[in-house]
Amino acid sequence: MPPGSPASDTFASKRRQALQDGPATDAFTPDSSVVSEVIPSANFGDRNNDRVPDMIVLHYTGMPDADGAITKLCTAGTEVSAHYIVLEDGGIVQSVPEAKRAWHAGVSSWAGEDDINSCSIGIEIINPGHDWGYPDFPSRQIAAVITLCRGIMLRRNIPAHRVLGHSDVAPARKKDPGEKFPWHSLANSGVGHWVQPAPITRSESLKLGSIGDAVRDLQKALAKYGYAVPVNAKFDGPTMEVVTAFQRHFRPERVDGIADHSTLLTLGALLSTLPAETAK
Repeated sequence: MPPGSPASDTFASKRRQALQDGPATDAFTPDSSVVSEVIPSANFGDRNNDRVPDMIVLHYTGMPDADGAITKLCTAGTEVSAHYIVLEDGGIVQSVPEAKRAWHAGVSSWAGEDDINSCSIGIEIINPGHDWGYPDFPSRQIAAVITLCRGIMLRRNIPAHRVLGHSDVAPARKKDPGEKFPWHSLANSGVGHWVQPAPITRSESLKLGSIGDAVRDLQKALAKYGYAVPVNAKFDGPTMEVVTAFQRHFRPERVDGIADHSTLLTLGALLSTLPAETAK
């Protein structure tokens, strides 16, 4: 973006504020050539056990405006951060070097790992989220997310099925980036795992209170894909939360936590298209 533009002035102001409010990291060279500005965050640490990131987790900021989100993610004491922040106009801010552990995922789990911050790169997408009207994501913003993710995936050899949403790794707590996020558009550009969702039809469904082998098979399939779900043959609250998160990502036309025929077929198709070394 051109120096002296309103966006550039905002970045400079927020950077100064972040540096003044606490001991942030020194300015650093961005990891990606598509970064518009570096605004160092004070909130980061070392990756545990020298873990190399092999996952990308996408979030929305869930705050009314971009300035407030940038300030929160970069100011000491808030205990939250992300490696990257993608603005509505497609501008990209980097706040934490990729080699460091940003604090974006919180209590979360995927494929048996529960320190998602150590194994992932976190990308916050400016959007007010469900509590503030949840507008559509602008096309320029999505194009920037795709470009950023493609570069990270190439540099870090991250497979498509390891590009996930915050709600995937924390289904009991989070909804972001939500059912309006165009995962299909990302997948068309090689970012993320996707199949065309099976059509929604009238069918028998598994829902809260269901019990039996069919529920156990559903839980096993969700766990095989990566979700942290109990395998107890009971369609309980945690199972419903995971089914809801699955639908937000992979069957967004109807997000109700009920495992209907469309949900089950879509899950089966995803499992059948995982890389052979993953689908064990």
